[in-house]
Amino acid sequence: MAEGETQSPGPKKCGPYISSVTSRSVNLMIRGVVLFFIGVFLALVLNLLQIQRNVTLFPPDVIASIFSSAWWVPPCCGTASAVIGLLYPCIDRHLGEPHKFKREWSSVMRCVAVFVGINHASAKVDFDNNIQLSLTLAALSIGLWWTFDRSRSGFGLGIGIAFLATLVTQLLVYNGVYQYTSPDFLYVRSWLPCIFFAGGITMGNIGRQLAMYECKVIAEKSHQE
Repeated sequence: MAEGETQSPGPKKCGPYISSVTSRSVNLMIRGVVLFFIGVFLALVLNLLQIQRNVTLFPPDVIASIFSSAWWVPPCCGTASAVIGLLYPCIDRHLGEPHKFKREWSSVMRCVAVFVGINHASAKVDFDNNIQLSLTLAALSIGLWWTFDRSRSGFGLGIGIAFLATLVTQLLVYNGVYQYTSPDFLYVRSWLPCIFFAGGITMGNIGRQLAMYECKVIAEKSHQE
């Protein structure tokens, strides 16, 4: 070998998982399934907190799950989580501005922890009135966005998700599917949009991180070939 020349390292071995997720359609399906089950798990845990504190009340004839929640709540939340988690990175690519703020799993896990804490506060912390509670949760939700997101697209999607989710919830309560104790915002509680906003930001961060992992895997596969 001539002087000054260095031997290029051989291609790294590619595991079966990397080989299987390099197809965008397969990866999209995998991300959707992962997001769905994350949404189902969070729905079971968070809804349990609400029911234990008598924030939400379900009629006895529709209670049919291990956590005393209506059977349709976890699948609906899982589907919404999958849609939101896939939508956030799609919007980022459409705007041509990939979101890279604090992109690591430790940050995402902290975001999930803060979201669970906000939901727990809505059910357990006692305030003098609902206005104080709503303003506090609104500040915490915006703080969650500022700490873990800071993108205009994320804020806009969070607002849209909060509006649509609150509207759907109002319709469900109006039709007697379930009810909230002490409603002060038409048929629901005034702090509910804050929870939906924080949930949208949280699932968006998870979806972005999964999409970023996909890009790394595809880039590694291309380099090895």
